[in-house]
Amino acid sequence: MMASGLAKQYFVIGVGTAIVLMGGFWDSLHGQTVLLKAVNELGFSRSNVTIELSADLLTPFGLQDLTRIHVRDAAGRELLCQAIDMDSDGRADLVVFQSDFGPGEAKQFQVYEGQKWVYQRDQFKAYGRFVRERCDDFAWENDRVAHRMYGKALETWIREPLTSSAVDIWSKRTSKLIINDWYMLDNYHEDFGEGADFYSAGSSRGCGGNGLWSENRLWVSRNFVRSRVIANGPIRVCFELEYEPFDVAGISVAEVKRITLDAGHQLSKFESFYKPYVRPGQTVQLVMGVGLKKVKGEQLELNPQEGWFLKWEPMEKNAGYQGLALVFQPSVYLEKTEDKLNHLVLVRLDGVHGTYWAGYCWDKAGIITNPAAWKQYVSEFAHGLSSPVKVTVVRNQ
Repeated sequence: MMASGLAKQYFVIGVGTAIVLMGGFWDSLHGQTVLLKAVNELGFSRSNVTIELSADLLTPFGLQDLTRIHVRDAAGRELLCQAIDMDSDGRADLVVFQSDFGPGEAKQFQVYEGQKWVYQRDQFKAYGRFVRERCDDFAWENDRVAHRMYGKALETWIREPLTSSAVDIWSKRTSKLIINDWYMLDNYHEDFGEGADFYSAGSSRGCGGNGLWSENRLWVSRNFVRSRVIANGPIRVCFELEYEPFDVAGISVAEVKRITLDAGHQLSKFESFYKPYVRPGQTVQLVMGVGLKKVKGEQLELNPQEGWFLKWEPMEKNAGYQGLALVFQPSVYLEKTEDKLNHLVLVRLDGVHGTYWAGYCWDKAGIITNPAAWKQYVSEFAHGLSSPVKVTVVRNQ
């Protein structure tokens, strides 16, 4: 693949991260080393930007074992890296690391093979797991937010049965990971200084649950029946939830939902992969509806040109205020509608695949404390998706 001297090739890797291989910014390289130049082309600061490096990108440069990939910045500081096996074949396909960028800032990084990573507990800022002991919940979190979704056992729980594919919110105001501690103590509806489960998603869509829109209504699945963890920190948690076929206007449709959350982010990425069961020769066009639960006293704003819908609302139990948001590619937006429980954004699918981002902030967490700051965060997040940090890779043969 490589000729002598500098070689050029062009890639797009990851979600919204453009990778361009070209020569020019450092004079020489030694050993199995790749040099990166990353540029924030937007006019505002961006924190916790996740940069993805694929195996297809690294292996031609002799970087074979992604679990041993290390990254240093221009000052020589080592940055935390995480290797991810996306297809569960036993070999990592992707390496991620994070960095902050000022407005228009360019940075340089050195990528090389070293010792296999061994992480310490305090390095983890993203985590998720299947919670068998609590009626098959799946909970996930990072250093800013926490969520859960409901498994099948909850449908028949003797204490408080619930059938729902909503996205629940756990309001946290600590950067530490709290899922295991809160489930262990089983008293997470009261705030003892770290936050609590104030939110009640119920059978609504909660904070970004989805369904399929047909015949002027939203058709939704029941609770998930299987889960699979793909990545589990320290930077990124990624997992899949499988849903049994559900009725959509007389057509049976199965769903696999993939959810990804990176450290330092308020919003999770949601991808739904649908499988409609149709007769030979029959076609069906699916439209996804993504929802935010209605509450009294909420403030709403929609910007389809930038690709977002947000709200600011009072919380239950006088717990303060929270912002919720949906972010989507402007090109897939169809319309805003609602049903009895939810505000809904209808989006076009790419065949049987749909993608959006959803999440929240809590004013008592002290990071985003008012509606203007929430709008700024969501708007900049959407701009970041349409204008990702550009990364240039240089290798000297």
